[in-house]
Amino acid sequence: MKILMLARNPNLYSHQRLVEAAEQRGHTLDIVNTLRCYMNITSHRPTVIYKGEPLTGYDAVIPRIGASVTFYGLAVLRQFEMMGVYPLNESVAIGRSRDKLRSLQILAREGLGLPVTAFASDAKQTDEVLKIAGGAPVVIKLLEGTQGIGVVLGETHKSAKSVIEAFRGAKVNILVQEFIKEAGGTDIRSLVVGGKIVASMERKGAEGDFRSNLHRGGTASTIKITPEERSTAIRAAKAMGLNVCGVDMLRSNHGPVIMEVNSSPGLEGVENATGIDIAGRIIEYLEKNAKPNKTKTRGRG
Repeated sequence: MKILMLARNPNLYSHQRLVEAAEQRGHTLDIVNTLRCYMNITSHRPTVIYKGEPLTGYDAVIPRIGASVTFYGLAVLRQFEMMGVYPLNESVAIGRSRDKLRSLQILAREGLGLPVTAFASDAKQTDEVLKIAGGAPVVIKLLEGTQGIGVVLGETHKSAKSVIEAFRGAKVNILVQEFIKEAGGTDIRSLVVGGKIVASMERKGAEGDFRSNLHRGGTASTIKITPEERSTAIRAAKAMGLNVCGVDMLRSNHGPVIMEVNSSPGLEGVENATGIDIAGRIIEYLEKNAKPNKTKTRGRG
């Protein structure tokens, strides 16, 4: 099988592990810089061109599109979909997951557990927004933030109001969520591949930090999740339409609540914490499912 990966940094652990896993199973995996791909979008025969040569003959594409290049990366991925190349995750599903507001609306529609979340445009509605989220302390999130960047804890009503008004004054879109105090700065990430949980880890924030992201200095260890947490993660992946994803959950007093569904989860933390070959599971999924023109949306939606 000939596999293409869209990624800007081929040296990342996750990308190297996927190359290694593919080659161990007798496949070839080429990595191309997403931003250096270009397209003739009006051609009757859709093509993606890289360094002057069309990218042809691929059986599958693995999108590892950075959050900062989502718009262009999804355009490139859609072009591959229209060429009939099988995507590990479809462009429409990645787009859903990258839009924090849309993803929460979809998860809520499916009846999945979420922190109480408020969203408003007018800074004059700050008091009402804080009331909806249950009052301080609250978590204030940039819609475009990743890896814990742009996530602020408003510990008092006054400080939360100041942060919200500052963001809104700068025309930045934010969500305000209830703070799940009982989680104690710890969350769970479950890796879903093909509708099944393949690994779960518990992440604990650095001393004094309520965010548990490993990029922010958090630590990870293996964990046994409950049947309810397992069901929540699988349903979340299905609701987003993602074949491979990381589902981040908190243990609240009223069951698991979803913080985020990540369409390009890092593999280093979970592989090191659990000892499970996640990269191999992903390549195995492609072996079973990568068929021409199998994309559900073919770039639509």
